[in-house]
Amino acid sequence: MMYDKEQLSARIEAYMQALPFPQEPDTLYEPIVYSLERGGKRLRPLLAAMACNVFREEIDDVLPCAAAIEVFHNFTLLHDDIMDNAAMRRGKPSVQRKWGVNSAILSGDAMLIYAYRLLEQADTSLLPQILRIFNDTSLKVCEGQQYDMDFESLEHVPMTDYLHMIELKTAVLLAGATAIGAVIGGASEEDRGKLYTFAMQLGMAFQIRDDILDSYGTEATLGKKIGGDILEGKKTFLTTAAMETADADMRLKLAGLLHNRELLDETKIARVLDIYDRLGIRERAEKAVADYTAAALEALAGVSAPEERKGRLRDLAAALNGRMH
Repeated sequence: MMYDKEQLSARIEAYMQALPFPQEPDTLYEPIVYSLERGGKRLRPLLAAMACNVFREEIDDVLPCAAAIEVFHNFTLLHDDIMDNAAMRRGKPSVQRKWGVNSAILSGDAMLIYAYRLLEQADTSLLPQILRIFNDTSLKVCEGQQYDMDFESLEHVPMTDYLHMIELKTAVLLAGATAIGAVIGGASEEDRGKLYTFAMQLGMAFQIRDDILDSYGTEATLGKKIGGDILEGKKTFLTTAAMETADADMRLKLAGLLHNRELLDETKIARVLDIYDRLGIRERAEKAVADYTAAALEALAGVSAPEERKGRLRDLAAALNGRMH
């Protein structure tokens, strides 16, 4: 059968909630359960399940691998929060604030191992291929995180470097999840490649949309206060485009604002957004989202499956492109 987004999401959530983590030691496993219970979009396992369902009726076989990808994703978030000294994640205290840094490190390590235990449940004939995709994807995510940290010390990052960083840090995991789902579904190598491209382009659009939302969204949608990237002086598509577009005086002013720790938060955010608006940065970011989404849909159109079986992925791309309020 063809599952709709809600049905797939329900199956994934039920599977995630039933994962059999041990009770002891509680200081190792409680942070893991806490991390996974906080939800999030479950976008990566959803893409894996949707890709599988394009080629086969039932999705039971994809659920362990989809869950493995979600556990891995949350492991990276847990360790990201340690690196960033983040106090909150998805509107709740981060694991490192709730249990301490050492417990957060060890729980994250256990999550990575648990992801591999879930992958072990894949069909043995497909497991080598699945592991190659998963391992290649995982290393690329680490590379992206390193680039992100390296960029923190740079005054200006070229747009090409920023886009390469988000390709590795964000887009590649969506693409890897989709490719694994396609493998389990029985897709041909050519179709798997097109779905990988679809998800990679979608991931680029997804991250740039997140950058837009952080500055122009609403607190209810974002789950945290608007303008966090500006207050942290974080490199985003918006800051990168602004630095690239502005003249020397405007670049100096923007850099000064991003480094200023004296201004009230609201004042700092408003002044940076004023610069963005004068430079047309939001419009440029919106165009980038639309262009990446169009490229994703073009790749999807080339997949050799009936149009109705690709519809869920098309709808998901449209929903992610349109999320604004």
